[in-house]
Amino acid sequence: MAKTRIVILGAGYGGIMTAKNLEKLLNPNEAEVLLINKHDYHYVTTQLHKTCAGTASDEKIAMPIRDLIDASKTTFKKATVDSLDFDHKKILFEGGEAISYDYLLVALGFKVETFGTPGVNEYGFNLRSFRTSKTVFPHILKQFSLYKQDQDETRLTFAVAGSGFTGIEMVGELIEKLPEIAKTYGVPYDKVKIVNIEAAPTILPGFEKEAVEYTNKLLIESGVQVMTSTKILEVAENYVKVAPGIEIPTKTLIWSCGVRGHELFEKAGLKTIRGKLPVDKQLRVPELENVFCIGDNAWFMKDEKTALPPTAQVALQQAPVCAKNIVAAIRGEQLEAFEYHHKGSVASIGGGHAVGKVGPLVIKGKFAAFMKEVIECRYLFYLNGPSFMIKQFMKRKPQPTEVQVKQAQ
Repeated sequence: MAKTRIVILGAGYGGIMTAKNLEKLLNPNEAEVLLINKHDYHYVTTQLHKTCAGTASDEKIAMPIRDLIDASKTTFKKATVDSLDFDHKKILFEGGEAISYDYLLVALGFKVETFGTPGVNEYGFNLRSFRTSKTVFPHILKQFSLYKQDQDETRLTFAVAGSGFTGIEMVGELIEKLPEIAKTYGVPYDKVKIVNIEAAPTILPGFEKEAVEYTNKLLIESGVQVMTSTKILEVAENYVKVAPGIEIPTKTLIWSCGVRGHELFEKAGLKTIRGKLPVDKQLRVPELENVFCIGDNAWFMKDEKTALPPTAQVALQQAPVCAKNIVAAIRGEQLEAFEYHHKGSVASIGGGHAVGKVGPLVIKGKFAAFMKEVIECRYLFYLNGPSFMIKQFMKRKPQPTEVQVKQAQ
């Protein structure tokens, strides 16, 4: 008799941690676990802004999946999902291969939400994945190199769309890194501009007023032009349009204005909300047999009015409950209802500063930056143990290296 097959789609926070929890919960030969991901590495999504700005080495952000799992308990397969056949319990991959499942966890991660803004996909950069974030830093270096040839000051204007958690952290990394790059290239830093554009009336929506005011003050003191209540209407190669007749000349826009679920679900004819699959309290997709969904792909209602946000913290809390419920379902036992407990959040804002809230306390400055490091280390510890945490934490920051680029004729 064939073993029960558990298939996990996606090796982000939710997928990788569910796999690791299943390794602990399943009895020998009780089930086979197959972890599928389009890349052979797991990356720390909450650190992608550092990849964009060149403030962290690649190996500190991305790590081989095979180093994180127990190969005797979890089988890894590198593949890209093309479609989902829930009627026949099959997953079809690009290239034509297909596999079947008995239990399925969908944890594929997010897609960028552009809100239909023209030019975002063509001319903007985003933090959707490790691969896309890696394109930003070489582009920044290229702008400094070309500026020395053509003195085009639009090359030295760097715009970040969105003042939420990710957007502010991206601005913070630019504050920290751009002075180093300017010095390396011999470009006066007073010619460099950072612009942060936010459609909402305030930066860091949802953060405490004290944290917002502290962050806003620090950004302004760092020379950042903060534009709230400002909607981006169009992105072009050489400008960002924010109002009829008002354009910000720039060749660099980093887009961090929200996420949505995966197009595979709508392709499969499933009911979705903003591209996400509604799930019940046990993290199951209603009306689909033995299908679970967590993280960015799941639309989980915290209460009658509020859905949980697509954050790493949510996915990391869902993963152990999901693993328990998959095992319980296999054994015919009662499933556990998931309850989210917000433990706080901390955003880095450059220069060794951060802001956030941990429990009832608003924290800011150097102490908040320290807590940010603690949170990052805690994840690495749970991911693969204390020695792995120390190894990753000690990896050096990359240094800016001047790159010569010839101006196109």
